[in-house]
Amino acid sequence: MNAYPLLFTPSYHERIWGGTRLRTLFDYPIPSESTGEAWVISDHPNGRSTVANGVYKGHTIQDLLQKHPDWFADHPFERFPLLVKLLDACDDLSVQVHPDDEFASLYENGELGKTECWYIVHAEPGAEIVYGHTAKTKEELAEMMAQGQWDELLVRVPVRAGDFFYIPHGTIHALGKGIVVLETQQNSDVTYRAFDYDRVDPSGRKRELHVDKVLQVTKVPFVKKDIKAKIMDHGSLRITHYLQGPYFSAEKWELSGNHEERSKDRFILLSVLFGSARLQWSEGELVIRKGDHVLIPRTLGPYSLSGDLEAFVSYLPE
Repeated sequence: MNAYPLLFTPSYHERIWGGTRLRTLFDYPIPSESTGEAWVISDHPNGRSTVANGVYKGHTIQDLLQKHPDWFADHPFERFPLLVKLLDACDDLSVQVHPDDEFASLYENGELGKTECWYIVHAEPGAEIVYGHTAKTKEELAEMMAQGQWDELLVRVPVRAGDFFYIPHGTIHALGKGIVVLETQQNSDVTYRAFDYDRVDPSGRKRELHVDKVLQVTKVPFVKKDIKAKIMDHGSLRITHYLQGPYFSAEKWELSGNHEERSKDRFILLSVLFGSARLQWSEGELVIRKGDHVLIPRTLGPYSLSGDLEAFVSYLPE
């Protein structure tokens, strides 16, 4: 079986802070009025997306890793390394932090750590995120958390559509209300909550906090990761390269016309945020539209994109 571009059907997740914008913006068939997340390219057991097209329709990435490991890498993956989500923050998310691989492996049943990045798809006027903290030492961090000095501790940053943020493990962060974000991350579902605004769930219970683990994994002092985007024009395709990190590289593709490409020695993940295009390869073609998420296998060979679209693209570092 020759490789072909894989479209995916998302896995949806209700959240206390979720809303309906994934339906409004992308016409997704969300399950409720409090849908917070769509795991759009995922092979995590807590929410696997499935192939939506072709011979392997209904199959998972895990299935294809076993059948066609060469579609993904020149060596077999123990697990698929990346996870792509769309999040609708109708309310503030909890203030949180994620561990690195070593800590997660030891204390979270062999999970990966979680480094992630955000591309802001939509932001209401005045929207902001939590991105970092002001504590200079671990002792100061612990004291300020214990005293509830959140306004003094947390660094808040205004955001607008088109902003990009890199969030390595150990970074205190939170989405604020009124934001829809495309998140690319390690294939992990480990989150430690530091603060949840004293909210209660529908049964009247507060959500669990993980203060001890927060203090263990948070990097102190916080050092902001400045992103210096590099813009490269390739005829009708403009690529804004944001990041080449240890776990993934991240770019924005803006297409206006026709562009010839060739799969390199890696798969790429492509999420269409606006517009549409015709994707053609030697054995077929596929129209991809706003809200579609595609995995282009490393063995696809030459392909072309024609149309007008904006997409967020990620791939493993070389």
